[in-house]
Amino acid sequence: MTKTVAVIGGGPAGLMAAEILAQAGQTVTVYEQKPSLGRKFLMAGRGGLNLTHSEEFEKFLPRYGAAEKFMTPLIESFTPQMLRAWADDLGQETFIGTSGRVFPKMFKASPLLRAWLLRLEKLGVQFKLNHHWLGWRENNLIFKYENKEVAVAADAVLLALGGASWPRLGSDGAWTEILQNKKIEIMPLRPANCGFQINWSDIFKNKYAGQPVKSVALLFNGIRVPGEIMITQGGIEGGPVYALSTALRDAIAQYGSAELAVDLRPDMTEEQLTKALQRPRAALSFTNYLRKAISLSSPAIGLLLEQPNRAELGRYSPPQLAALLKSVPLTLTGTSHIERAISTAGGIALSELDNGLMLKKLPGVFAAGEMLDWEAPTGGYLLQGCFATGAAAAHGIINFLN
Repeated sequence: MTKTVAVIGGGPAGLMAAEILAQAGQTVTVYEQKPSLGRKFLMAGRGGLNLTHSEEFEKFLPRYGAAEKFMTPLIESFTPQMLRAWADDLGQETFIGTSGRVFPKMFKASPLLRAWLLRLEKLGVQFKLNHHWLGWRENNLIFKYENKEVAVAADAVLLALGGASWPRLGSDGAWTEILQNKKIEIMPLRPANCGFQINWSDIFKNKYAGQPVKSVALLFNGIRVPGEIMITQGGIEGGPVYALSTALRDAIAQYGSAELAVDLRPDMTEEQLTKALQRPRAALSFTNYLRKAISLSSPAIGLLLEQPNRAELGRYSPPQLAALLKSVPLTLTGTSHIERAISTAGGIALSELDNGLMLKKLPGVFAAGEMLDWEAPTGGYLLQGCFATGAAAAHGIINFLN
């Protein structure tokens, strides 16, 4: 018999679950607190929607770090290849970029989301927008809608409310208190794929905030990540920073700070730099000398001059300067605010869930997506995890209802 399922949260995890449930013949209603669906999904696609990654599972699964064991069966049940086939079936053909990342050929999220919502409407999924979830009362779900409380009964519930990053898009973390009142263990929400704070000098931040430092490599704990970083008023952001963010965040939590090293010329060896820096300086200033001798950009020179001993750098020998250029130390004092992070770590403790992603203490209530205690780097791993947990929760609900 057809049962009713309430999906709370209109992001990728919730919508994927709604699709699978509707295809199984269930009556599905998606409740979203914002005026439209998939807002964070759309923002993720502003620079090109990175749906998943094409690398082999031996490399793919360890990207989930401490949650690898938990995530492995979920992703094996909804693989990157299955996600690509799903997108193709929506008329949004995908391709593999040079980095191995997978994108829609349209390179945008909006066409995919429109096609997806049309499919869901044809499957009979209903959408209730501007419905803010308040919790339960007498076994009914309670929503705030137009300054009124609305009670909803459902045979099963899926919570897909996101983490706590970009709250203006809907994921504000307000659900943590509701679930804690139900004795569900919640691991503290922390920024992931985030920027970091650095105590820049006023001169440096006023001159370079908002500018990129291109073609560098970051080094931390033996891990080297090339790419481009962005200078902010309070620190740094960018792809290589996000890739190292878990290790950096945990080091700051343990030691109070973390030292990140920047290779300002990763395309040159230390020996090549030493040879180039033996060029006579003549009457050139130190900064102009670096520009002419090794083509160092102005923001990169500014980064180098943020060292406490900046006044002595002009007297460094070529080997000394070359060594510094290959490993410029930056002291990170904290993470950027969680509201500015791409994603969040923490959430519902994985021990609270059964194999179908049902909360053991709340029979009939399931959870998926970023509100679970897993994290992953950017590069397609985040969205793959959201889609896979949404699919797994949908199958868990179907088994529960049957």
